[in-house]
Amino acid sequence: MLVQNFLIFTLMIPSMLISLPLTAFNLTDYLRGDETLPSMRNAIHSKNNENYSDIKNLSTKKTSEKKDKILNLYREWEGTRYRWGGDSKYGIDCSAFTKRIIKEFSVHLPRTTTGQIRYGTRISKKELRVGDLVFFKISVLVRHVGIYIGNDQFIHASRSMGVTTSRLSNSYWMNNYETSIRVI
Repeated sequence: MLVQNFLIFTLMIPSMLISLPLTAFNLTDYLRGDETLPSMRNAIHSKNNENYSDIKNLSTKKTSEKKDKILNLYREWEGTRYRWGGDSKYGIDCSAFTKRIIKEFSVHLPRTTTGQIRYGTRISKKELRVGDLVFFKISVLVRHVGIYIGNDQFIHASRSMGVTTSRLSNSYWMNNYETSIRVI
């Protein structure tokens, strides 16, 4: 069955809507899978397509807004001393810090690193985006968690520095990196 004069095709991607102009396509083939619509796939992924820049700009804007929000929240906590089991400006530990920041995105994380590492979707280091949790295995019994803010950096409540930023490429963090989890 050929659908003719279909002017707008709306594609759902998590957290964004994309409308692409189409003149006609075969609905039966479309329902069978992506391989039957190379022209559609090219329209979505082609950097020469005007819709590509709209998608990229929307994604960049959302990432920028998320990063700005995270950094503004970080500034409120920056320098707060580390306190194991703490959850206030008088002292906070790493999992309480991540829980408080992520809560501002309407996501309610468990209180401990053990609970947080089981929450969300596990991703590779290469897939890191602003707002992802990064976990480190410090010893057999101790984990540490922070929030990725882009450009190889993450924010966290450090035992030695309090609430601060660090680089994933720092040898200490690189050697103790365990996994990353997407929660927002």
